[in-house]
Amino acid sequence: MMLKTTSEIDIVRVKASKINEIDFENLAFGNVFTDHMLVCDFKDGQWQKPIIKPYEPFLIDPSAKVFHYGQAIFEGMKAYRDENDAIWLFRPDQNLDRFNKSAVRMAMPEITEDIFIGGLKTIVDLERNWVKKGLGNTLYIRPFMIAIGSGVIAQPSTQYKFMIILSPARSYYSGEVKVIIAEHYSRAANGGIGAAKAAGNYSSQFYPQKLAQEKGFQQIIWTDDATHTKLEEAGTMNVFFRINDTIYTAPTSERILDGVTRKSLIAIAKRDGIKVEERTVLVDEIVSGAKDGTLKEIFGVGTAAVVSPIVGFQYQEQYYELPIIQNSIALLLKDTLTKIQYKLAEDTFGWTVKV
Repeated sequence: MMLKTTSEIDIVRVKASKINEIDFENLAFGNVFTDHMLVCDFKDGQWQKPIIKPYEPFLIDPSAKVFHYGQAIFEGMKAYRDENDAIWLFRPDQNLDRFNKSAVRMAMPEITEDIFIGGLKTIVDLERNWVKKGLGNTLYIRPFMIAIGSGVIAQPSTQYKFMIILSPARSYYSGEVKVIIAEHYSRAANGGIGAAKAAGNYSSQFYPQKLAQEKGFQQIIWTDDATHTKLEEAGTMNVFFRINDTIYTAPTSERILDGVTRKSLIAIAKRDGIKVEERTVLVDEIVSGAKDGTLKEIFGVGTAAVVSPIVGFQYQEQYYELPIIQNSIALLLKDTLTKIQYKLAEDTFGWTVKV
């Protein structure tokens, strides 16, 4: 895949890297950041020249609209080092496309391809020593945009800051995941911002997730806001259900995020002859499948964990344990996708982009 890049980025390097101070064998996800960050401001109706500079705090006006009206969007993606020490991005065009869809929905300016893709390639190349070799080692990439215009009048900002920060990460092990199916709380509603990767979508989940964790569950499977009969997402991930030998997942909508991992696994399943359907999945059919044994697997999918198998779920105070199976489609899909990302298998889709 060839994507537009740019050399129009100023670079201010750190005097000394902190990389030798980092324990790469014991990384907590998203807590350690690399030496540099990319910053690009939007003002006077246009994007300014990007700069890569040392990672550091920055000043912002207390009346900045991000604090008062929540204009904030982000993406999550990764860089990988292959066995030949080349660094690769995975489907960054999809992240750019979704980022701009989020921007439009939040009345924020769209970012240009040369700043987003060019910025990604430049900063990841600069920080390539932070991308460690080995299956499971990655560099997590967080592009985001916030409204920095001052004033508390309730209207969109006229000034924004786009940034890219990087965090080294190891394999994401979440242990056993048990979920509770939501009967009251909803992640998103028709006409809302559920399909945007907006900050507020995630903070609104914290309270119901806290209640679930107090009951011994790690995540929630969200249901539709109107009837609570349709299964939509699992925590912050898209969710798949395997009934017999077919996997099902809800179609994307105003309520459901168009996940890059989700669409990639669907494409792999179709290529490899695994039956997959994008359709409405009802709570009743999943409960029925758990009772009669036709429900084989439930798994969440997303950038951080790739695939997160779910061992059981609760609905209306009844807990259903899922069977332990040998021919897990979830793990097969995870293995196939991971090998493409690390260049251990042929990328027949043209998804990987060399830095």
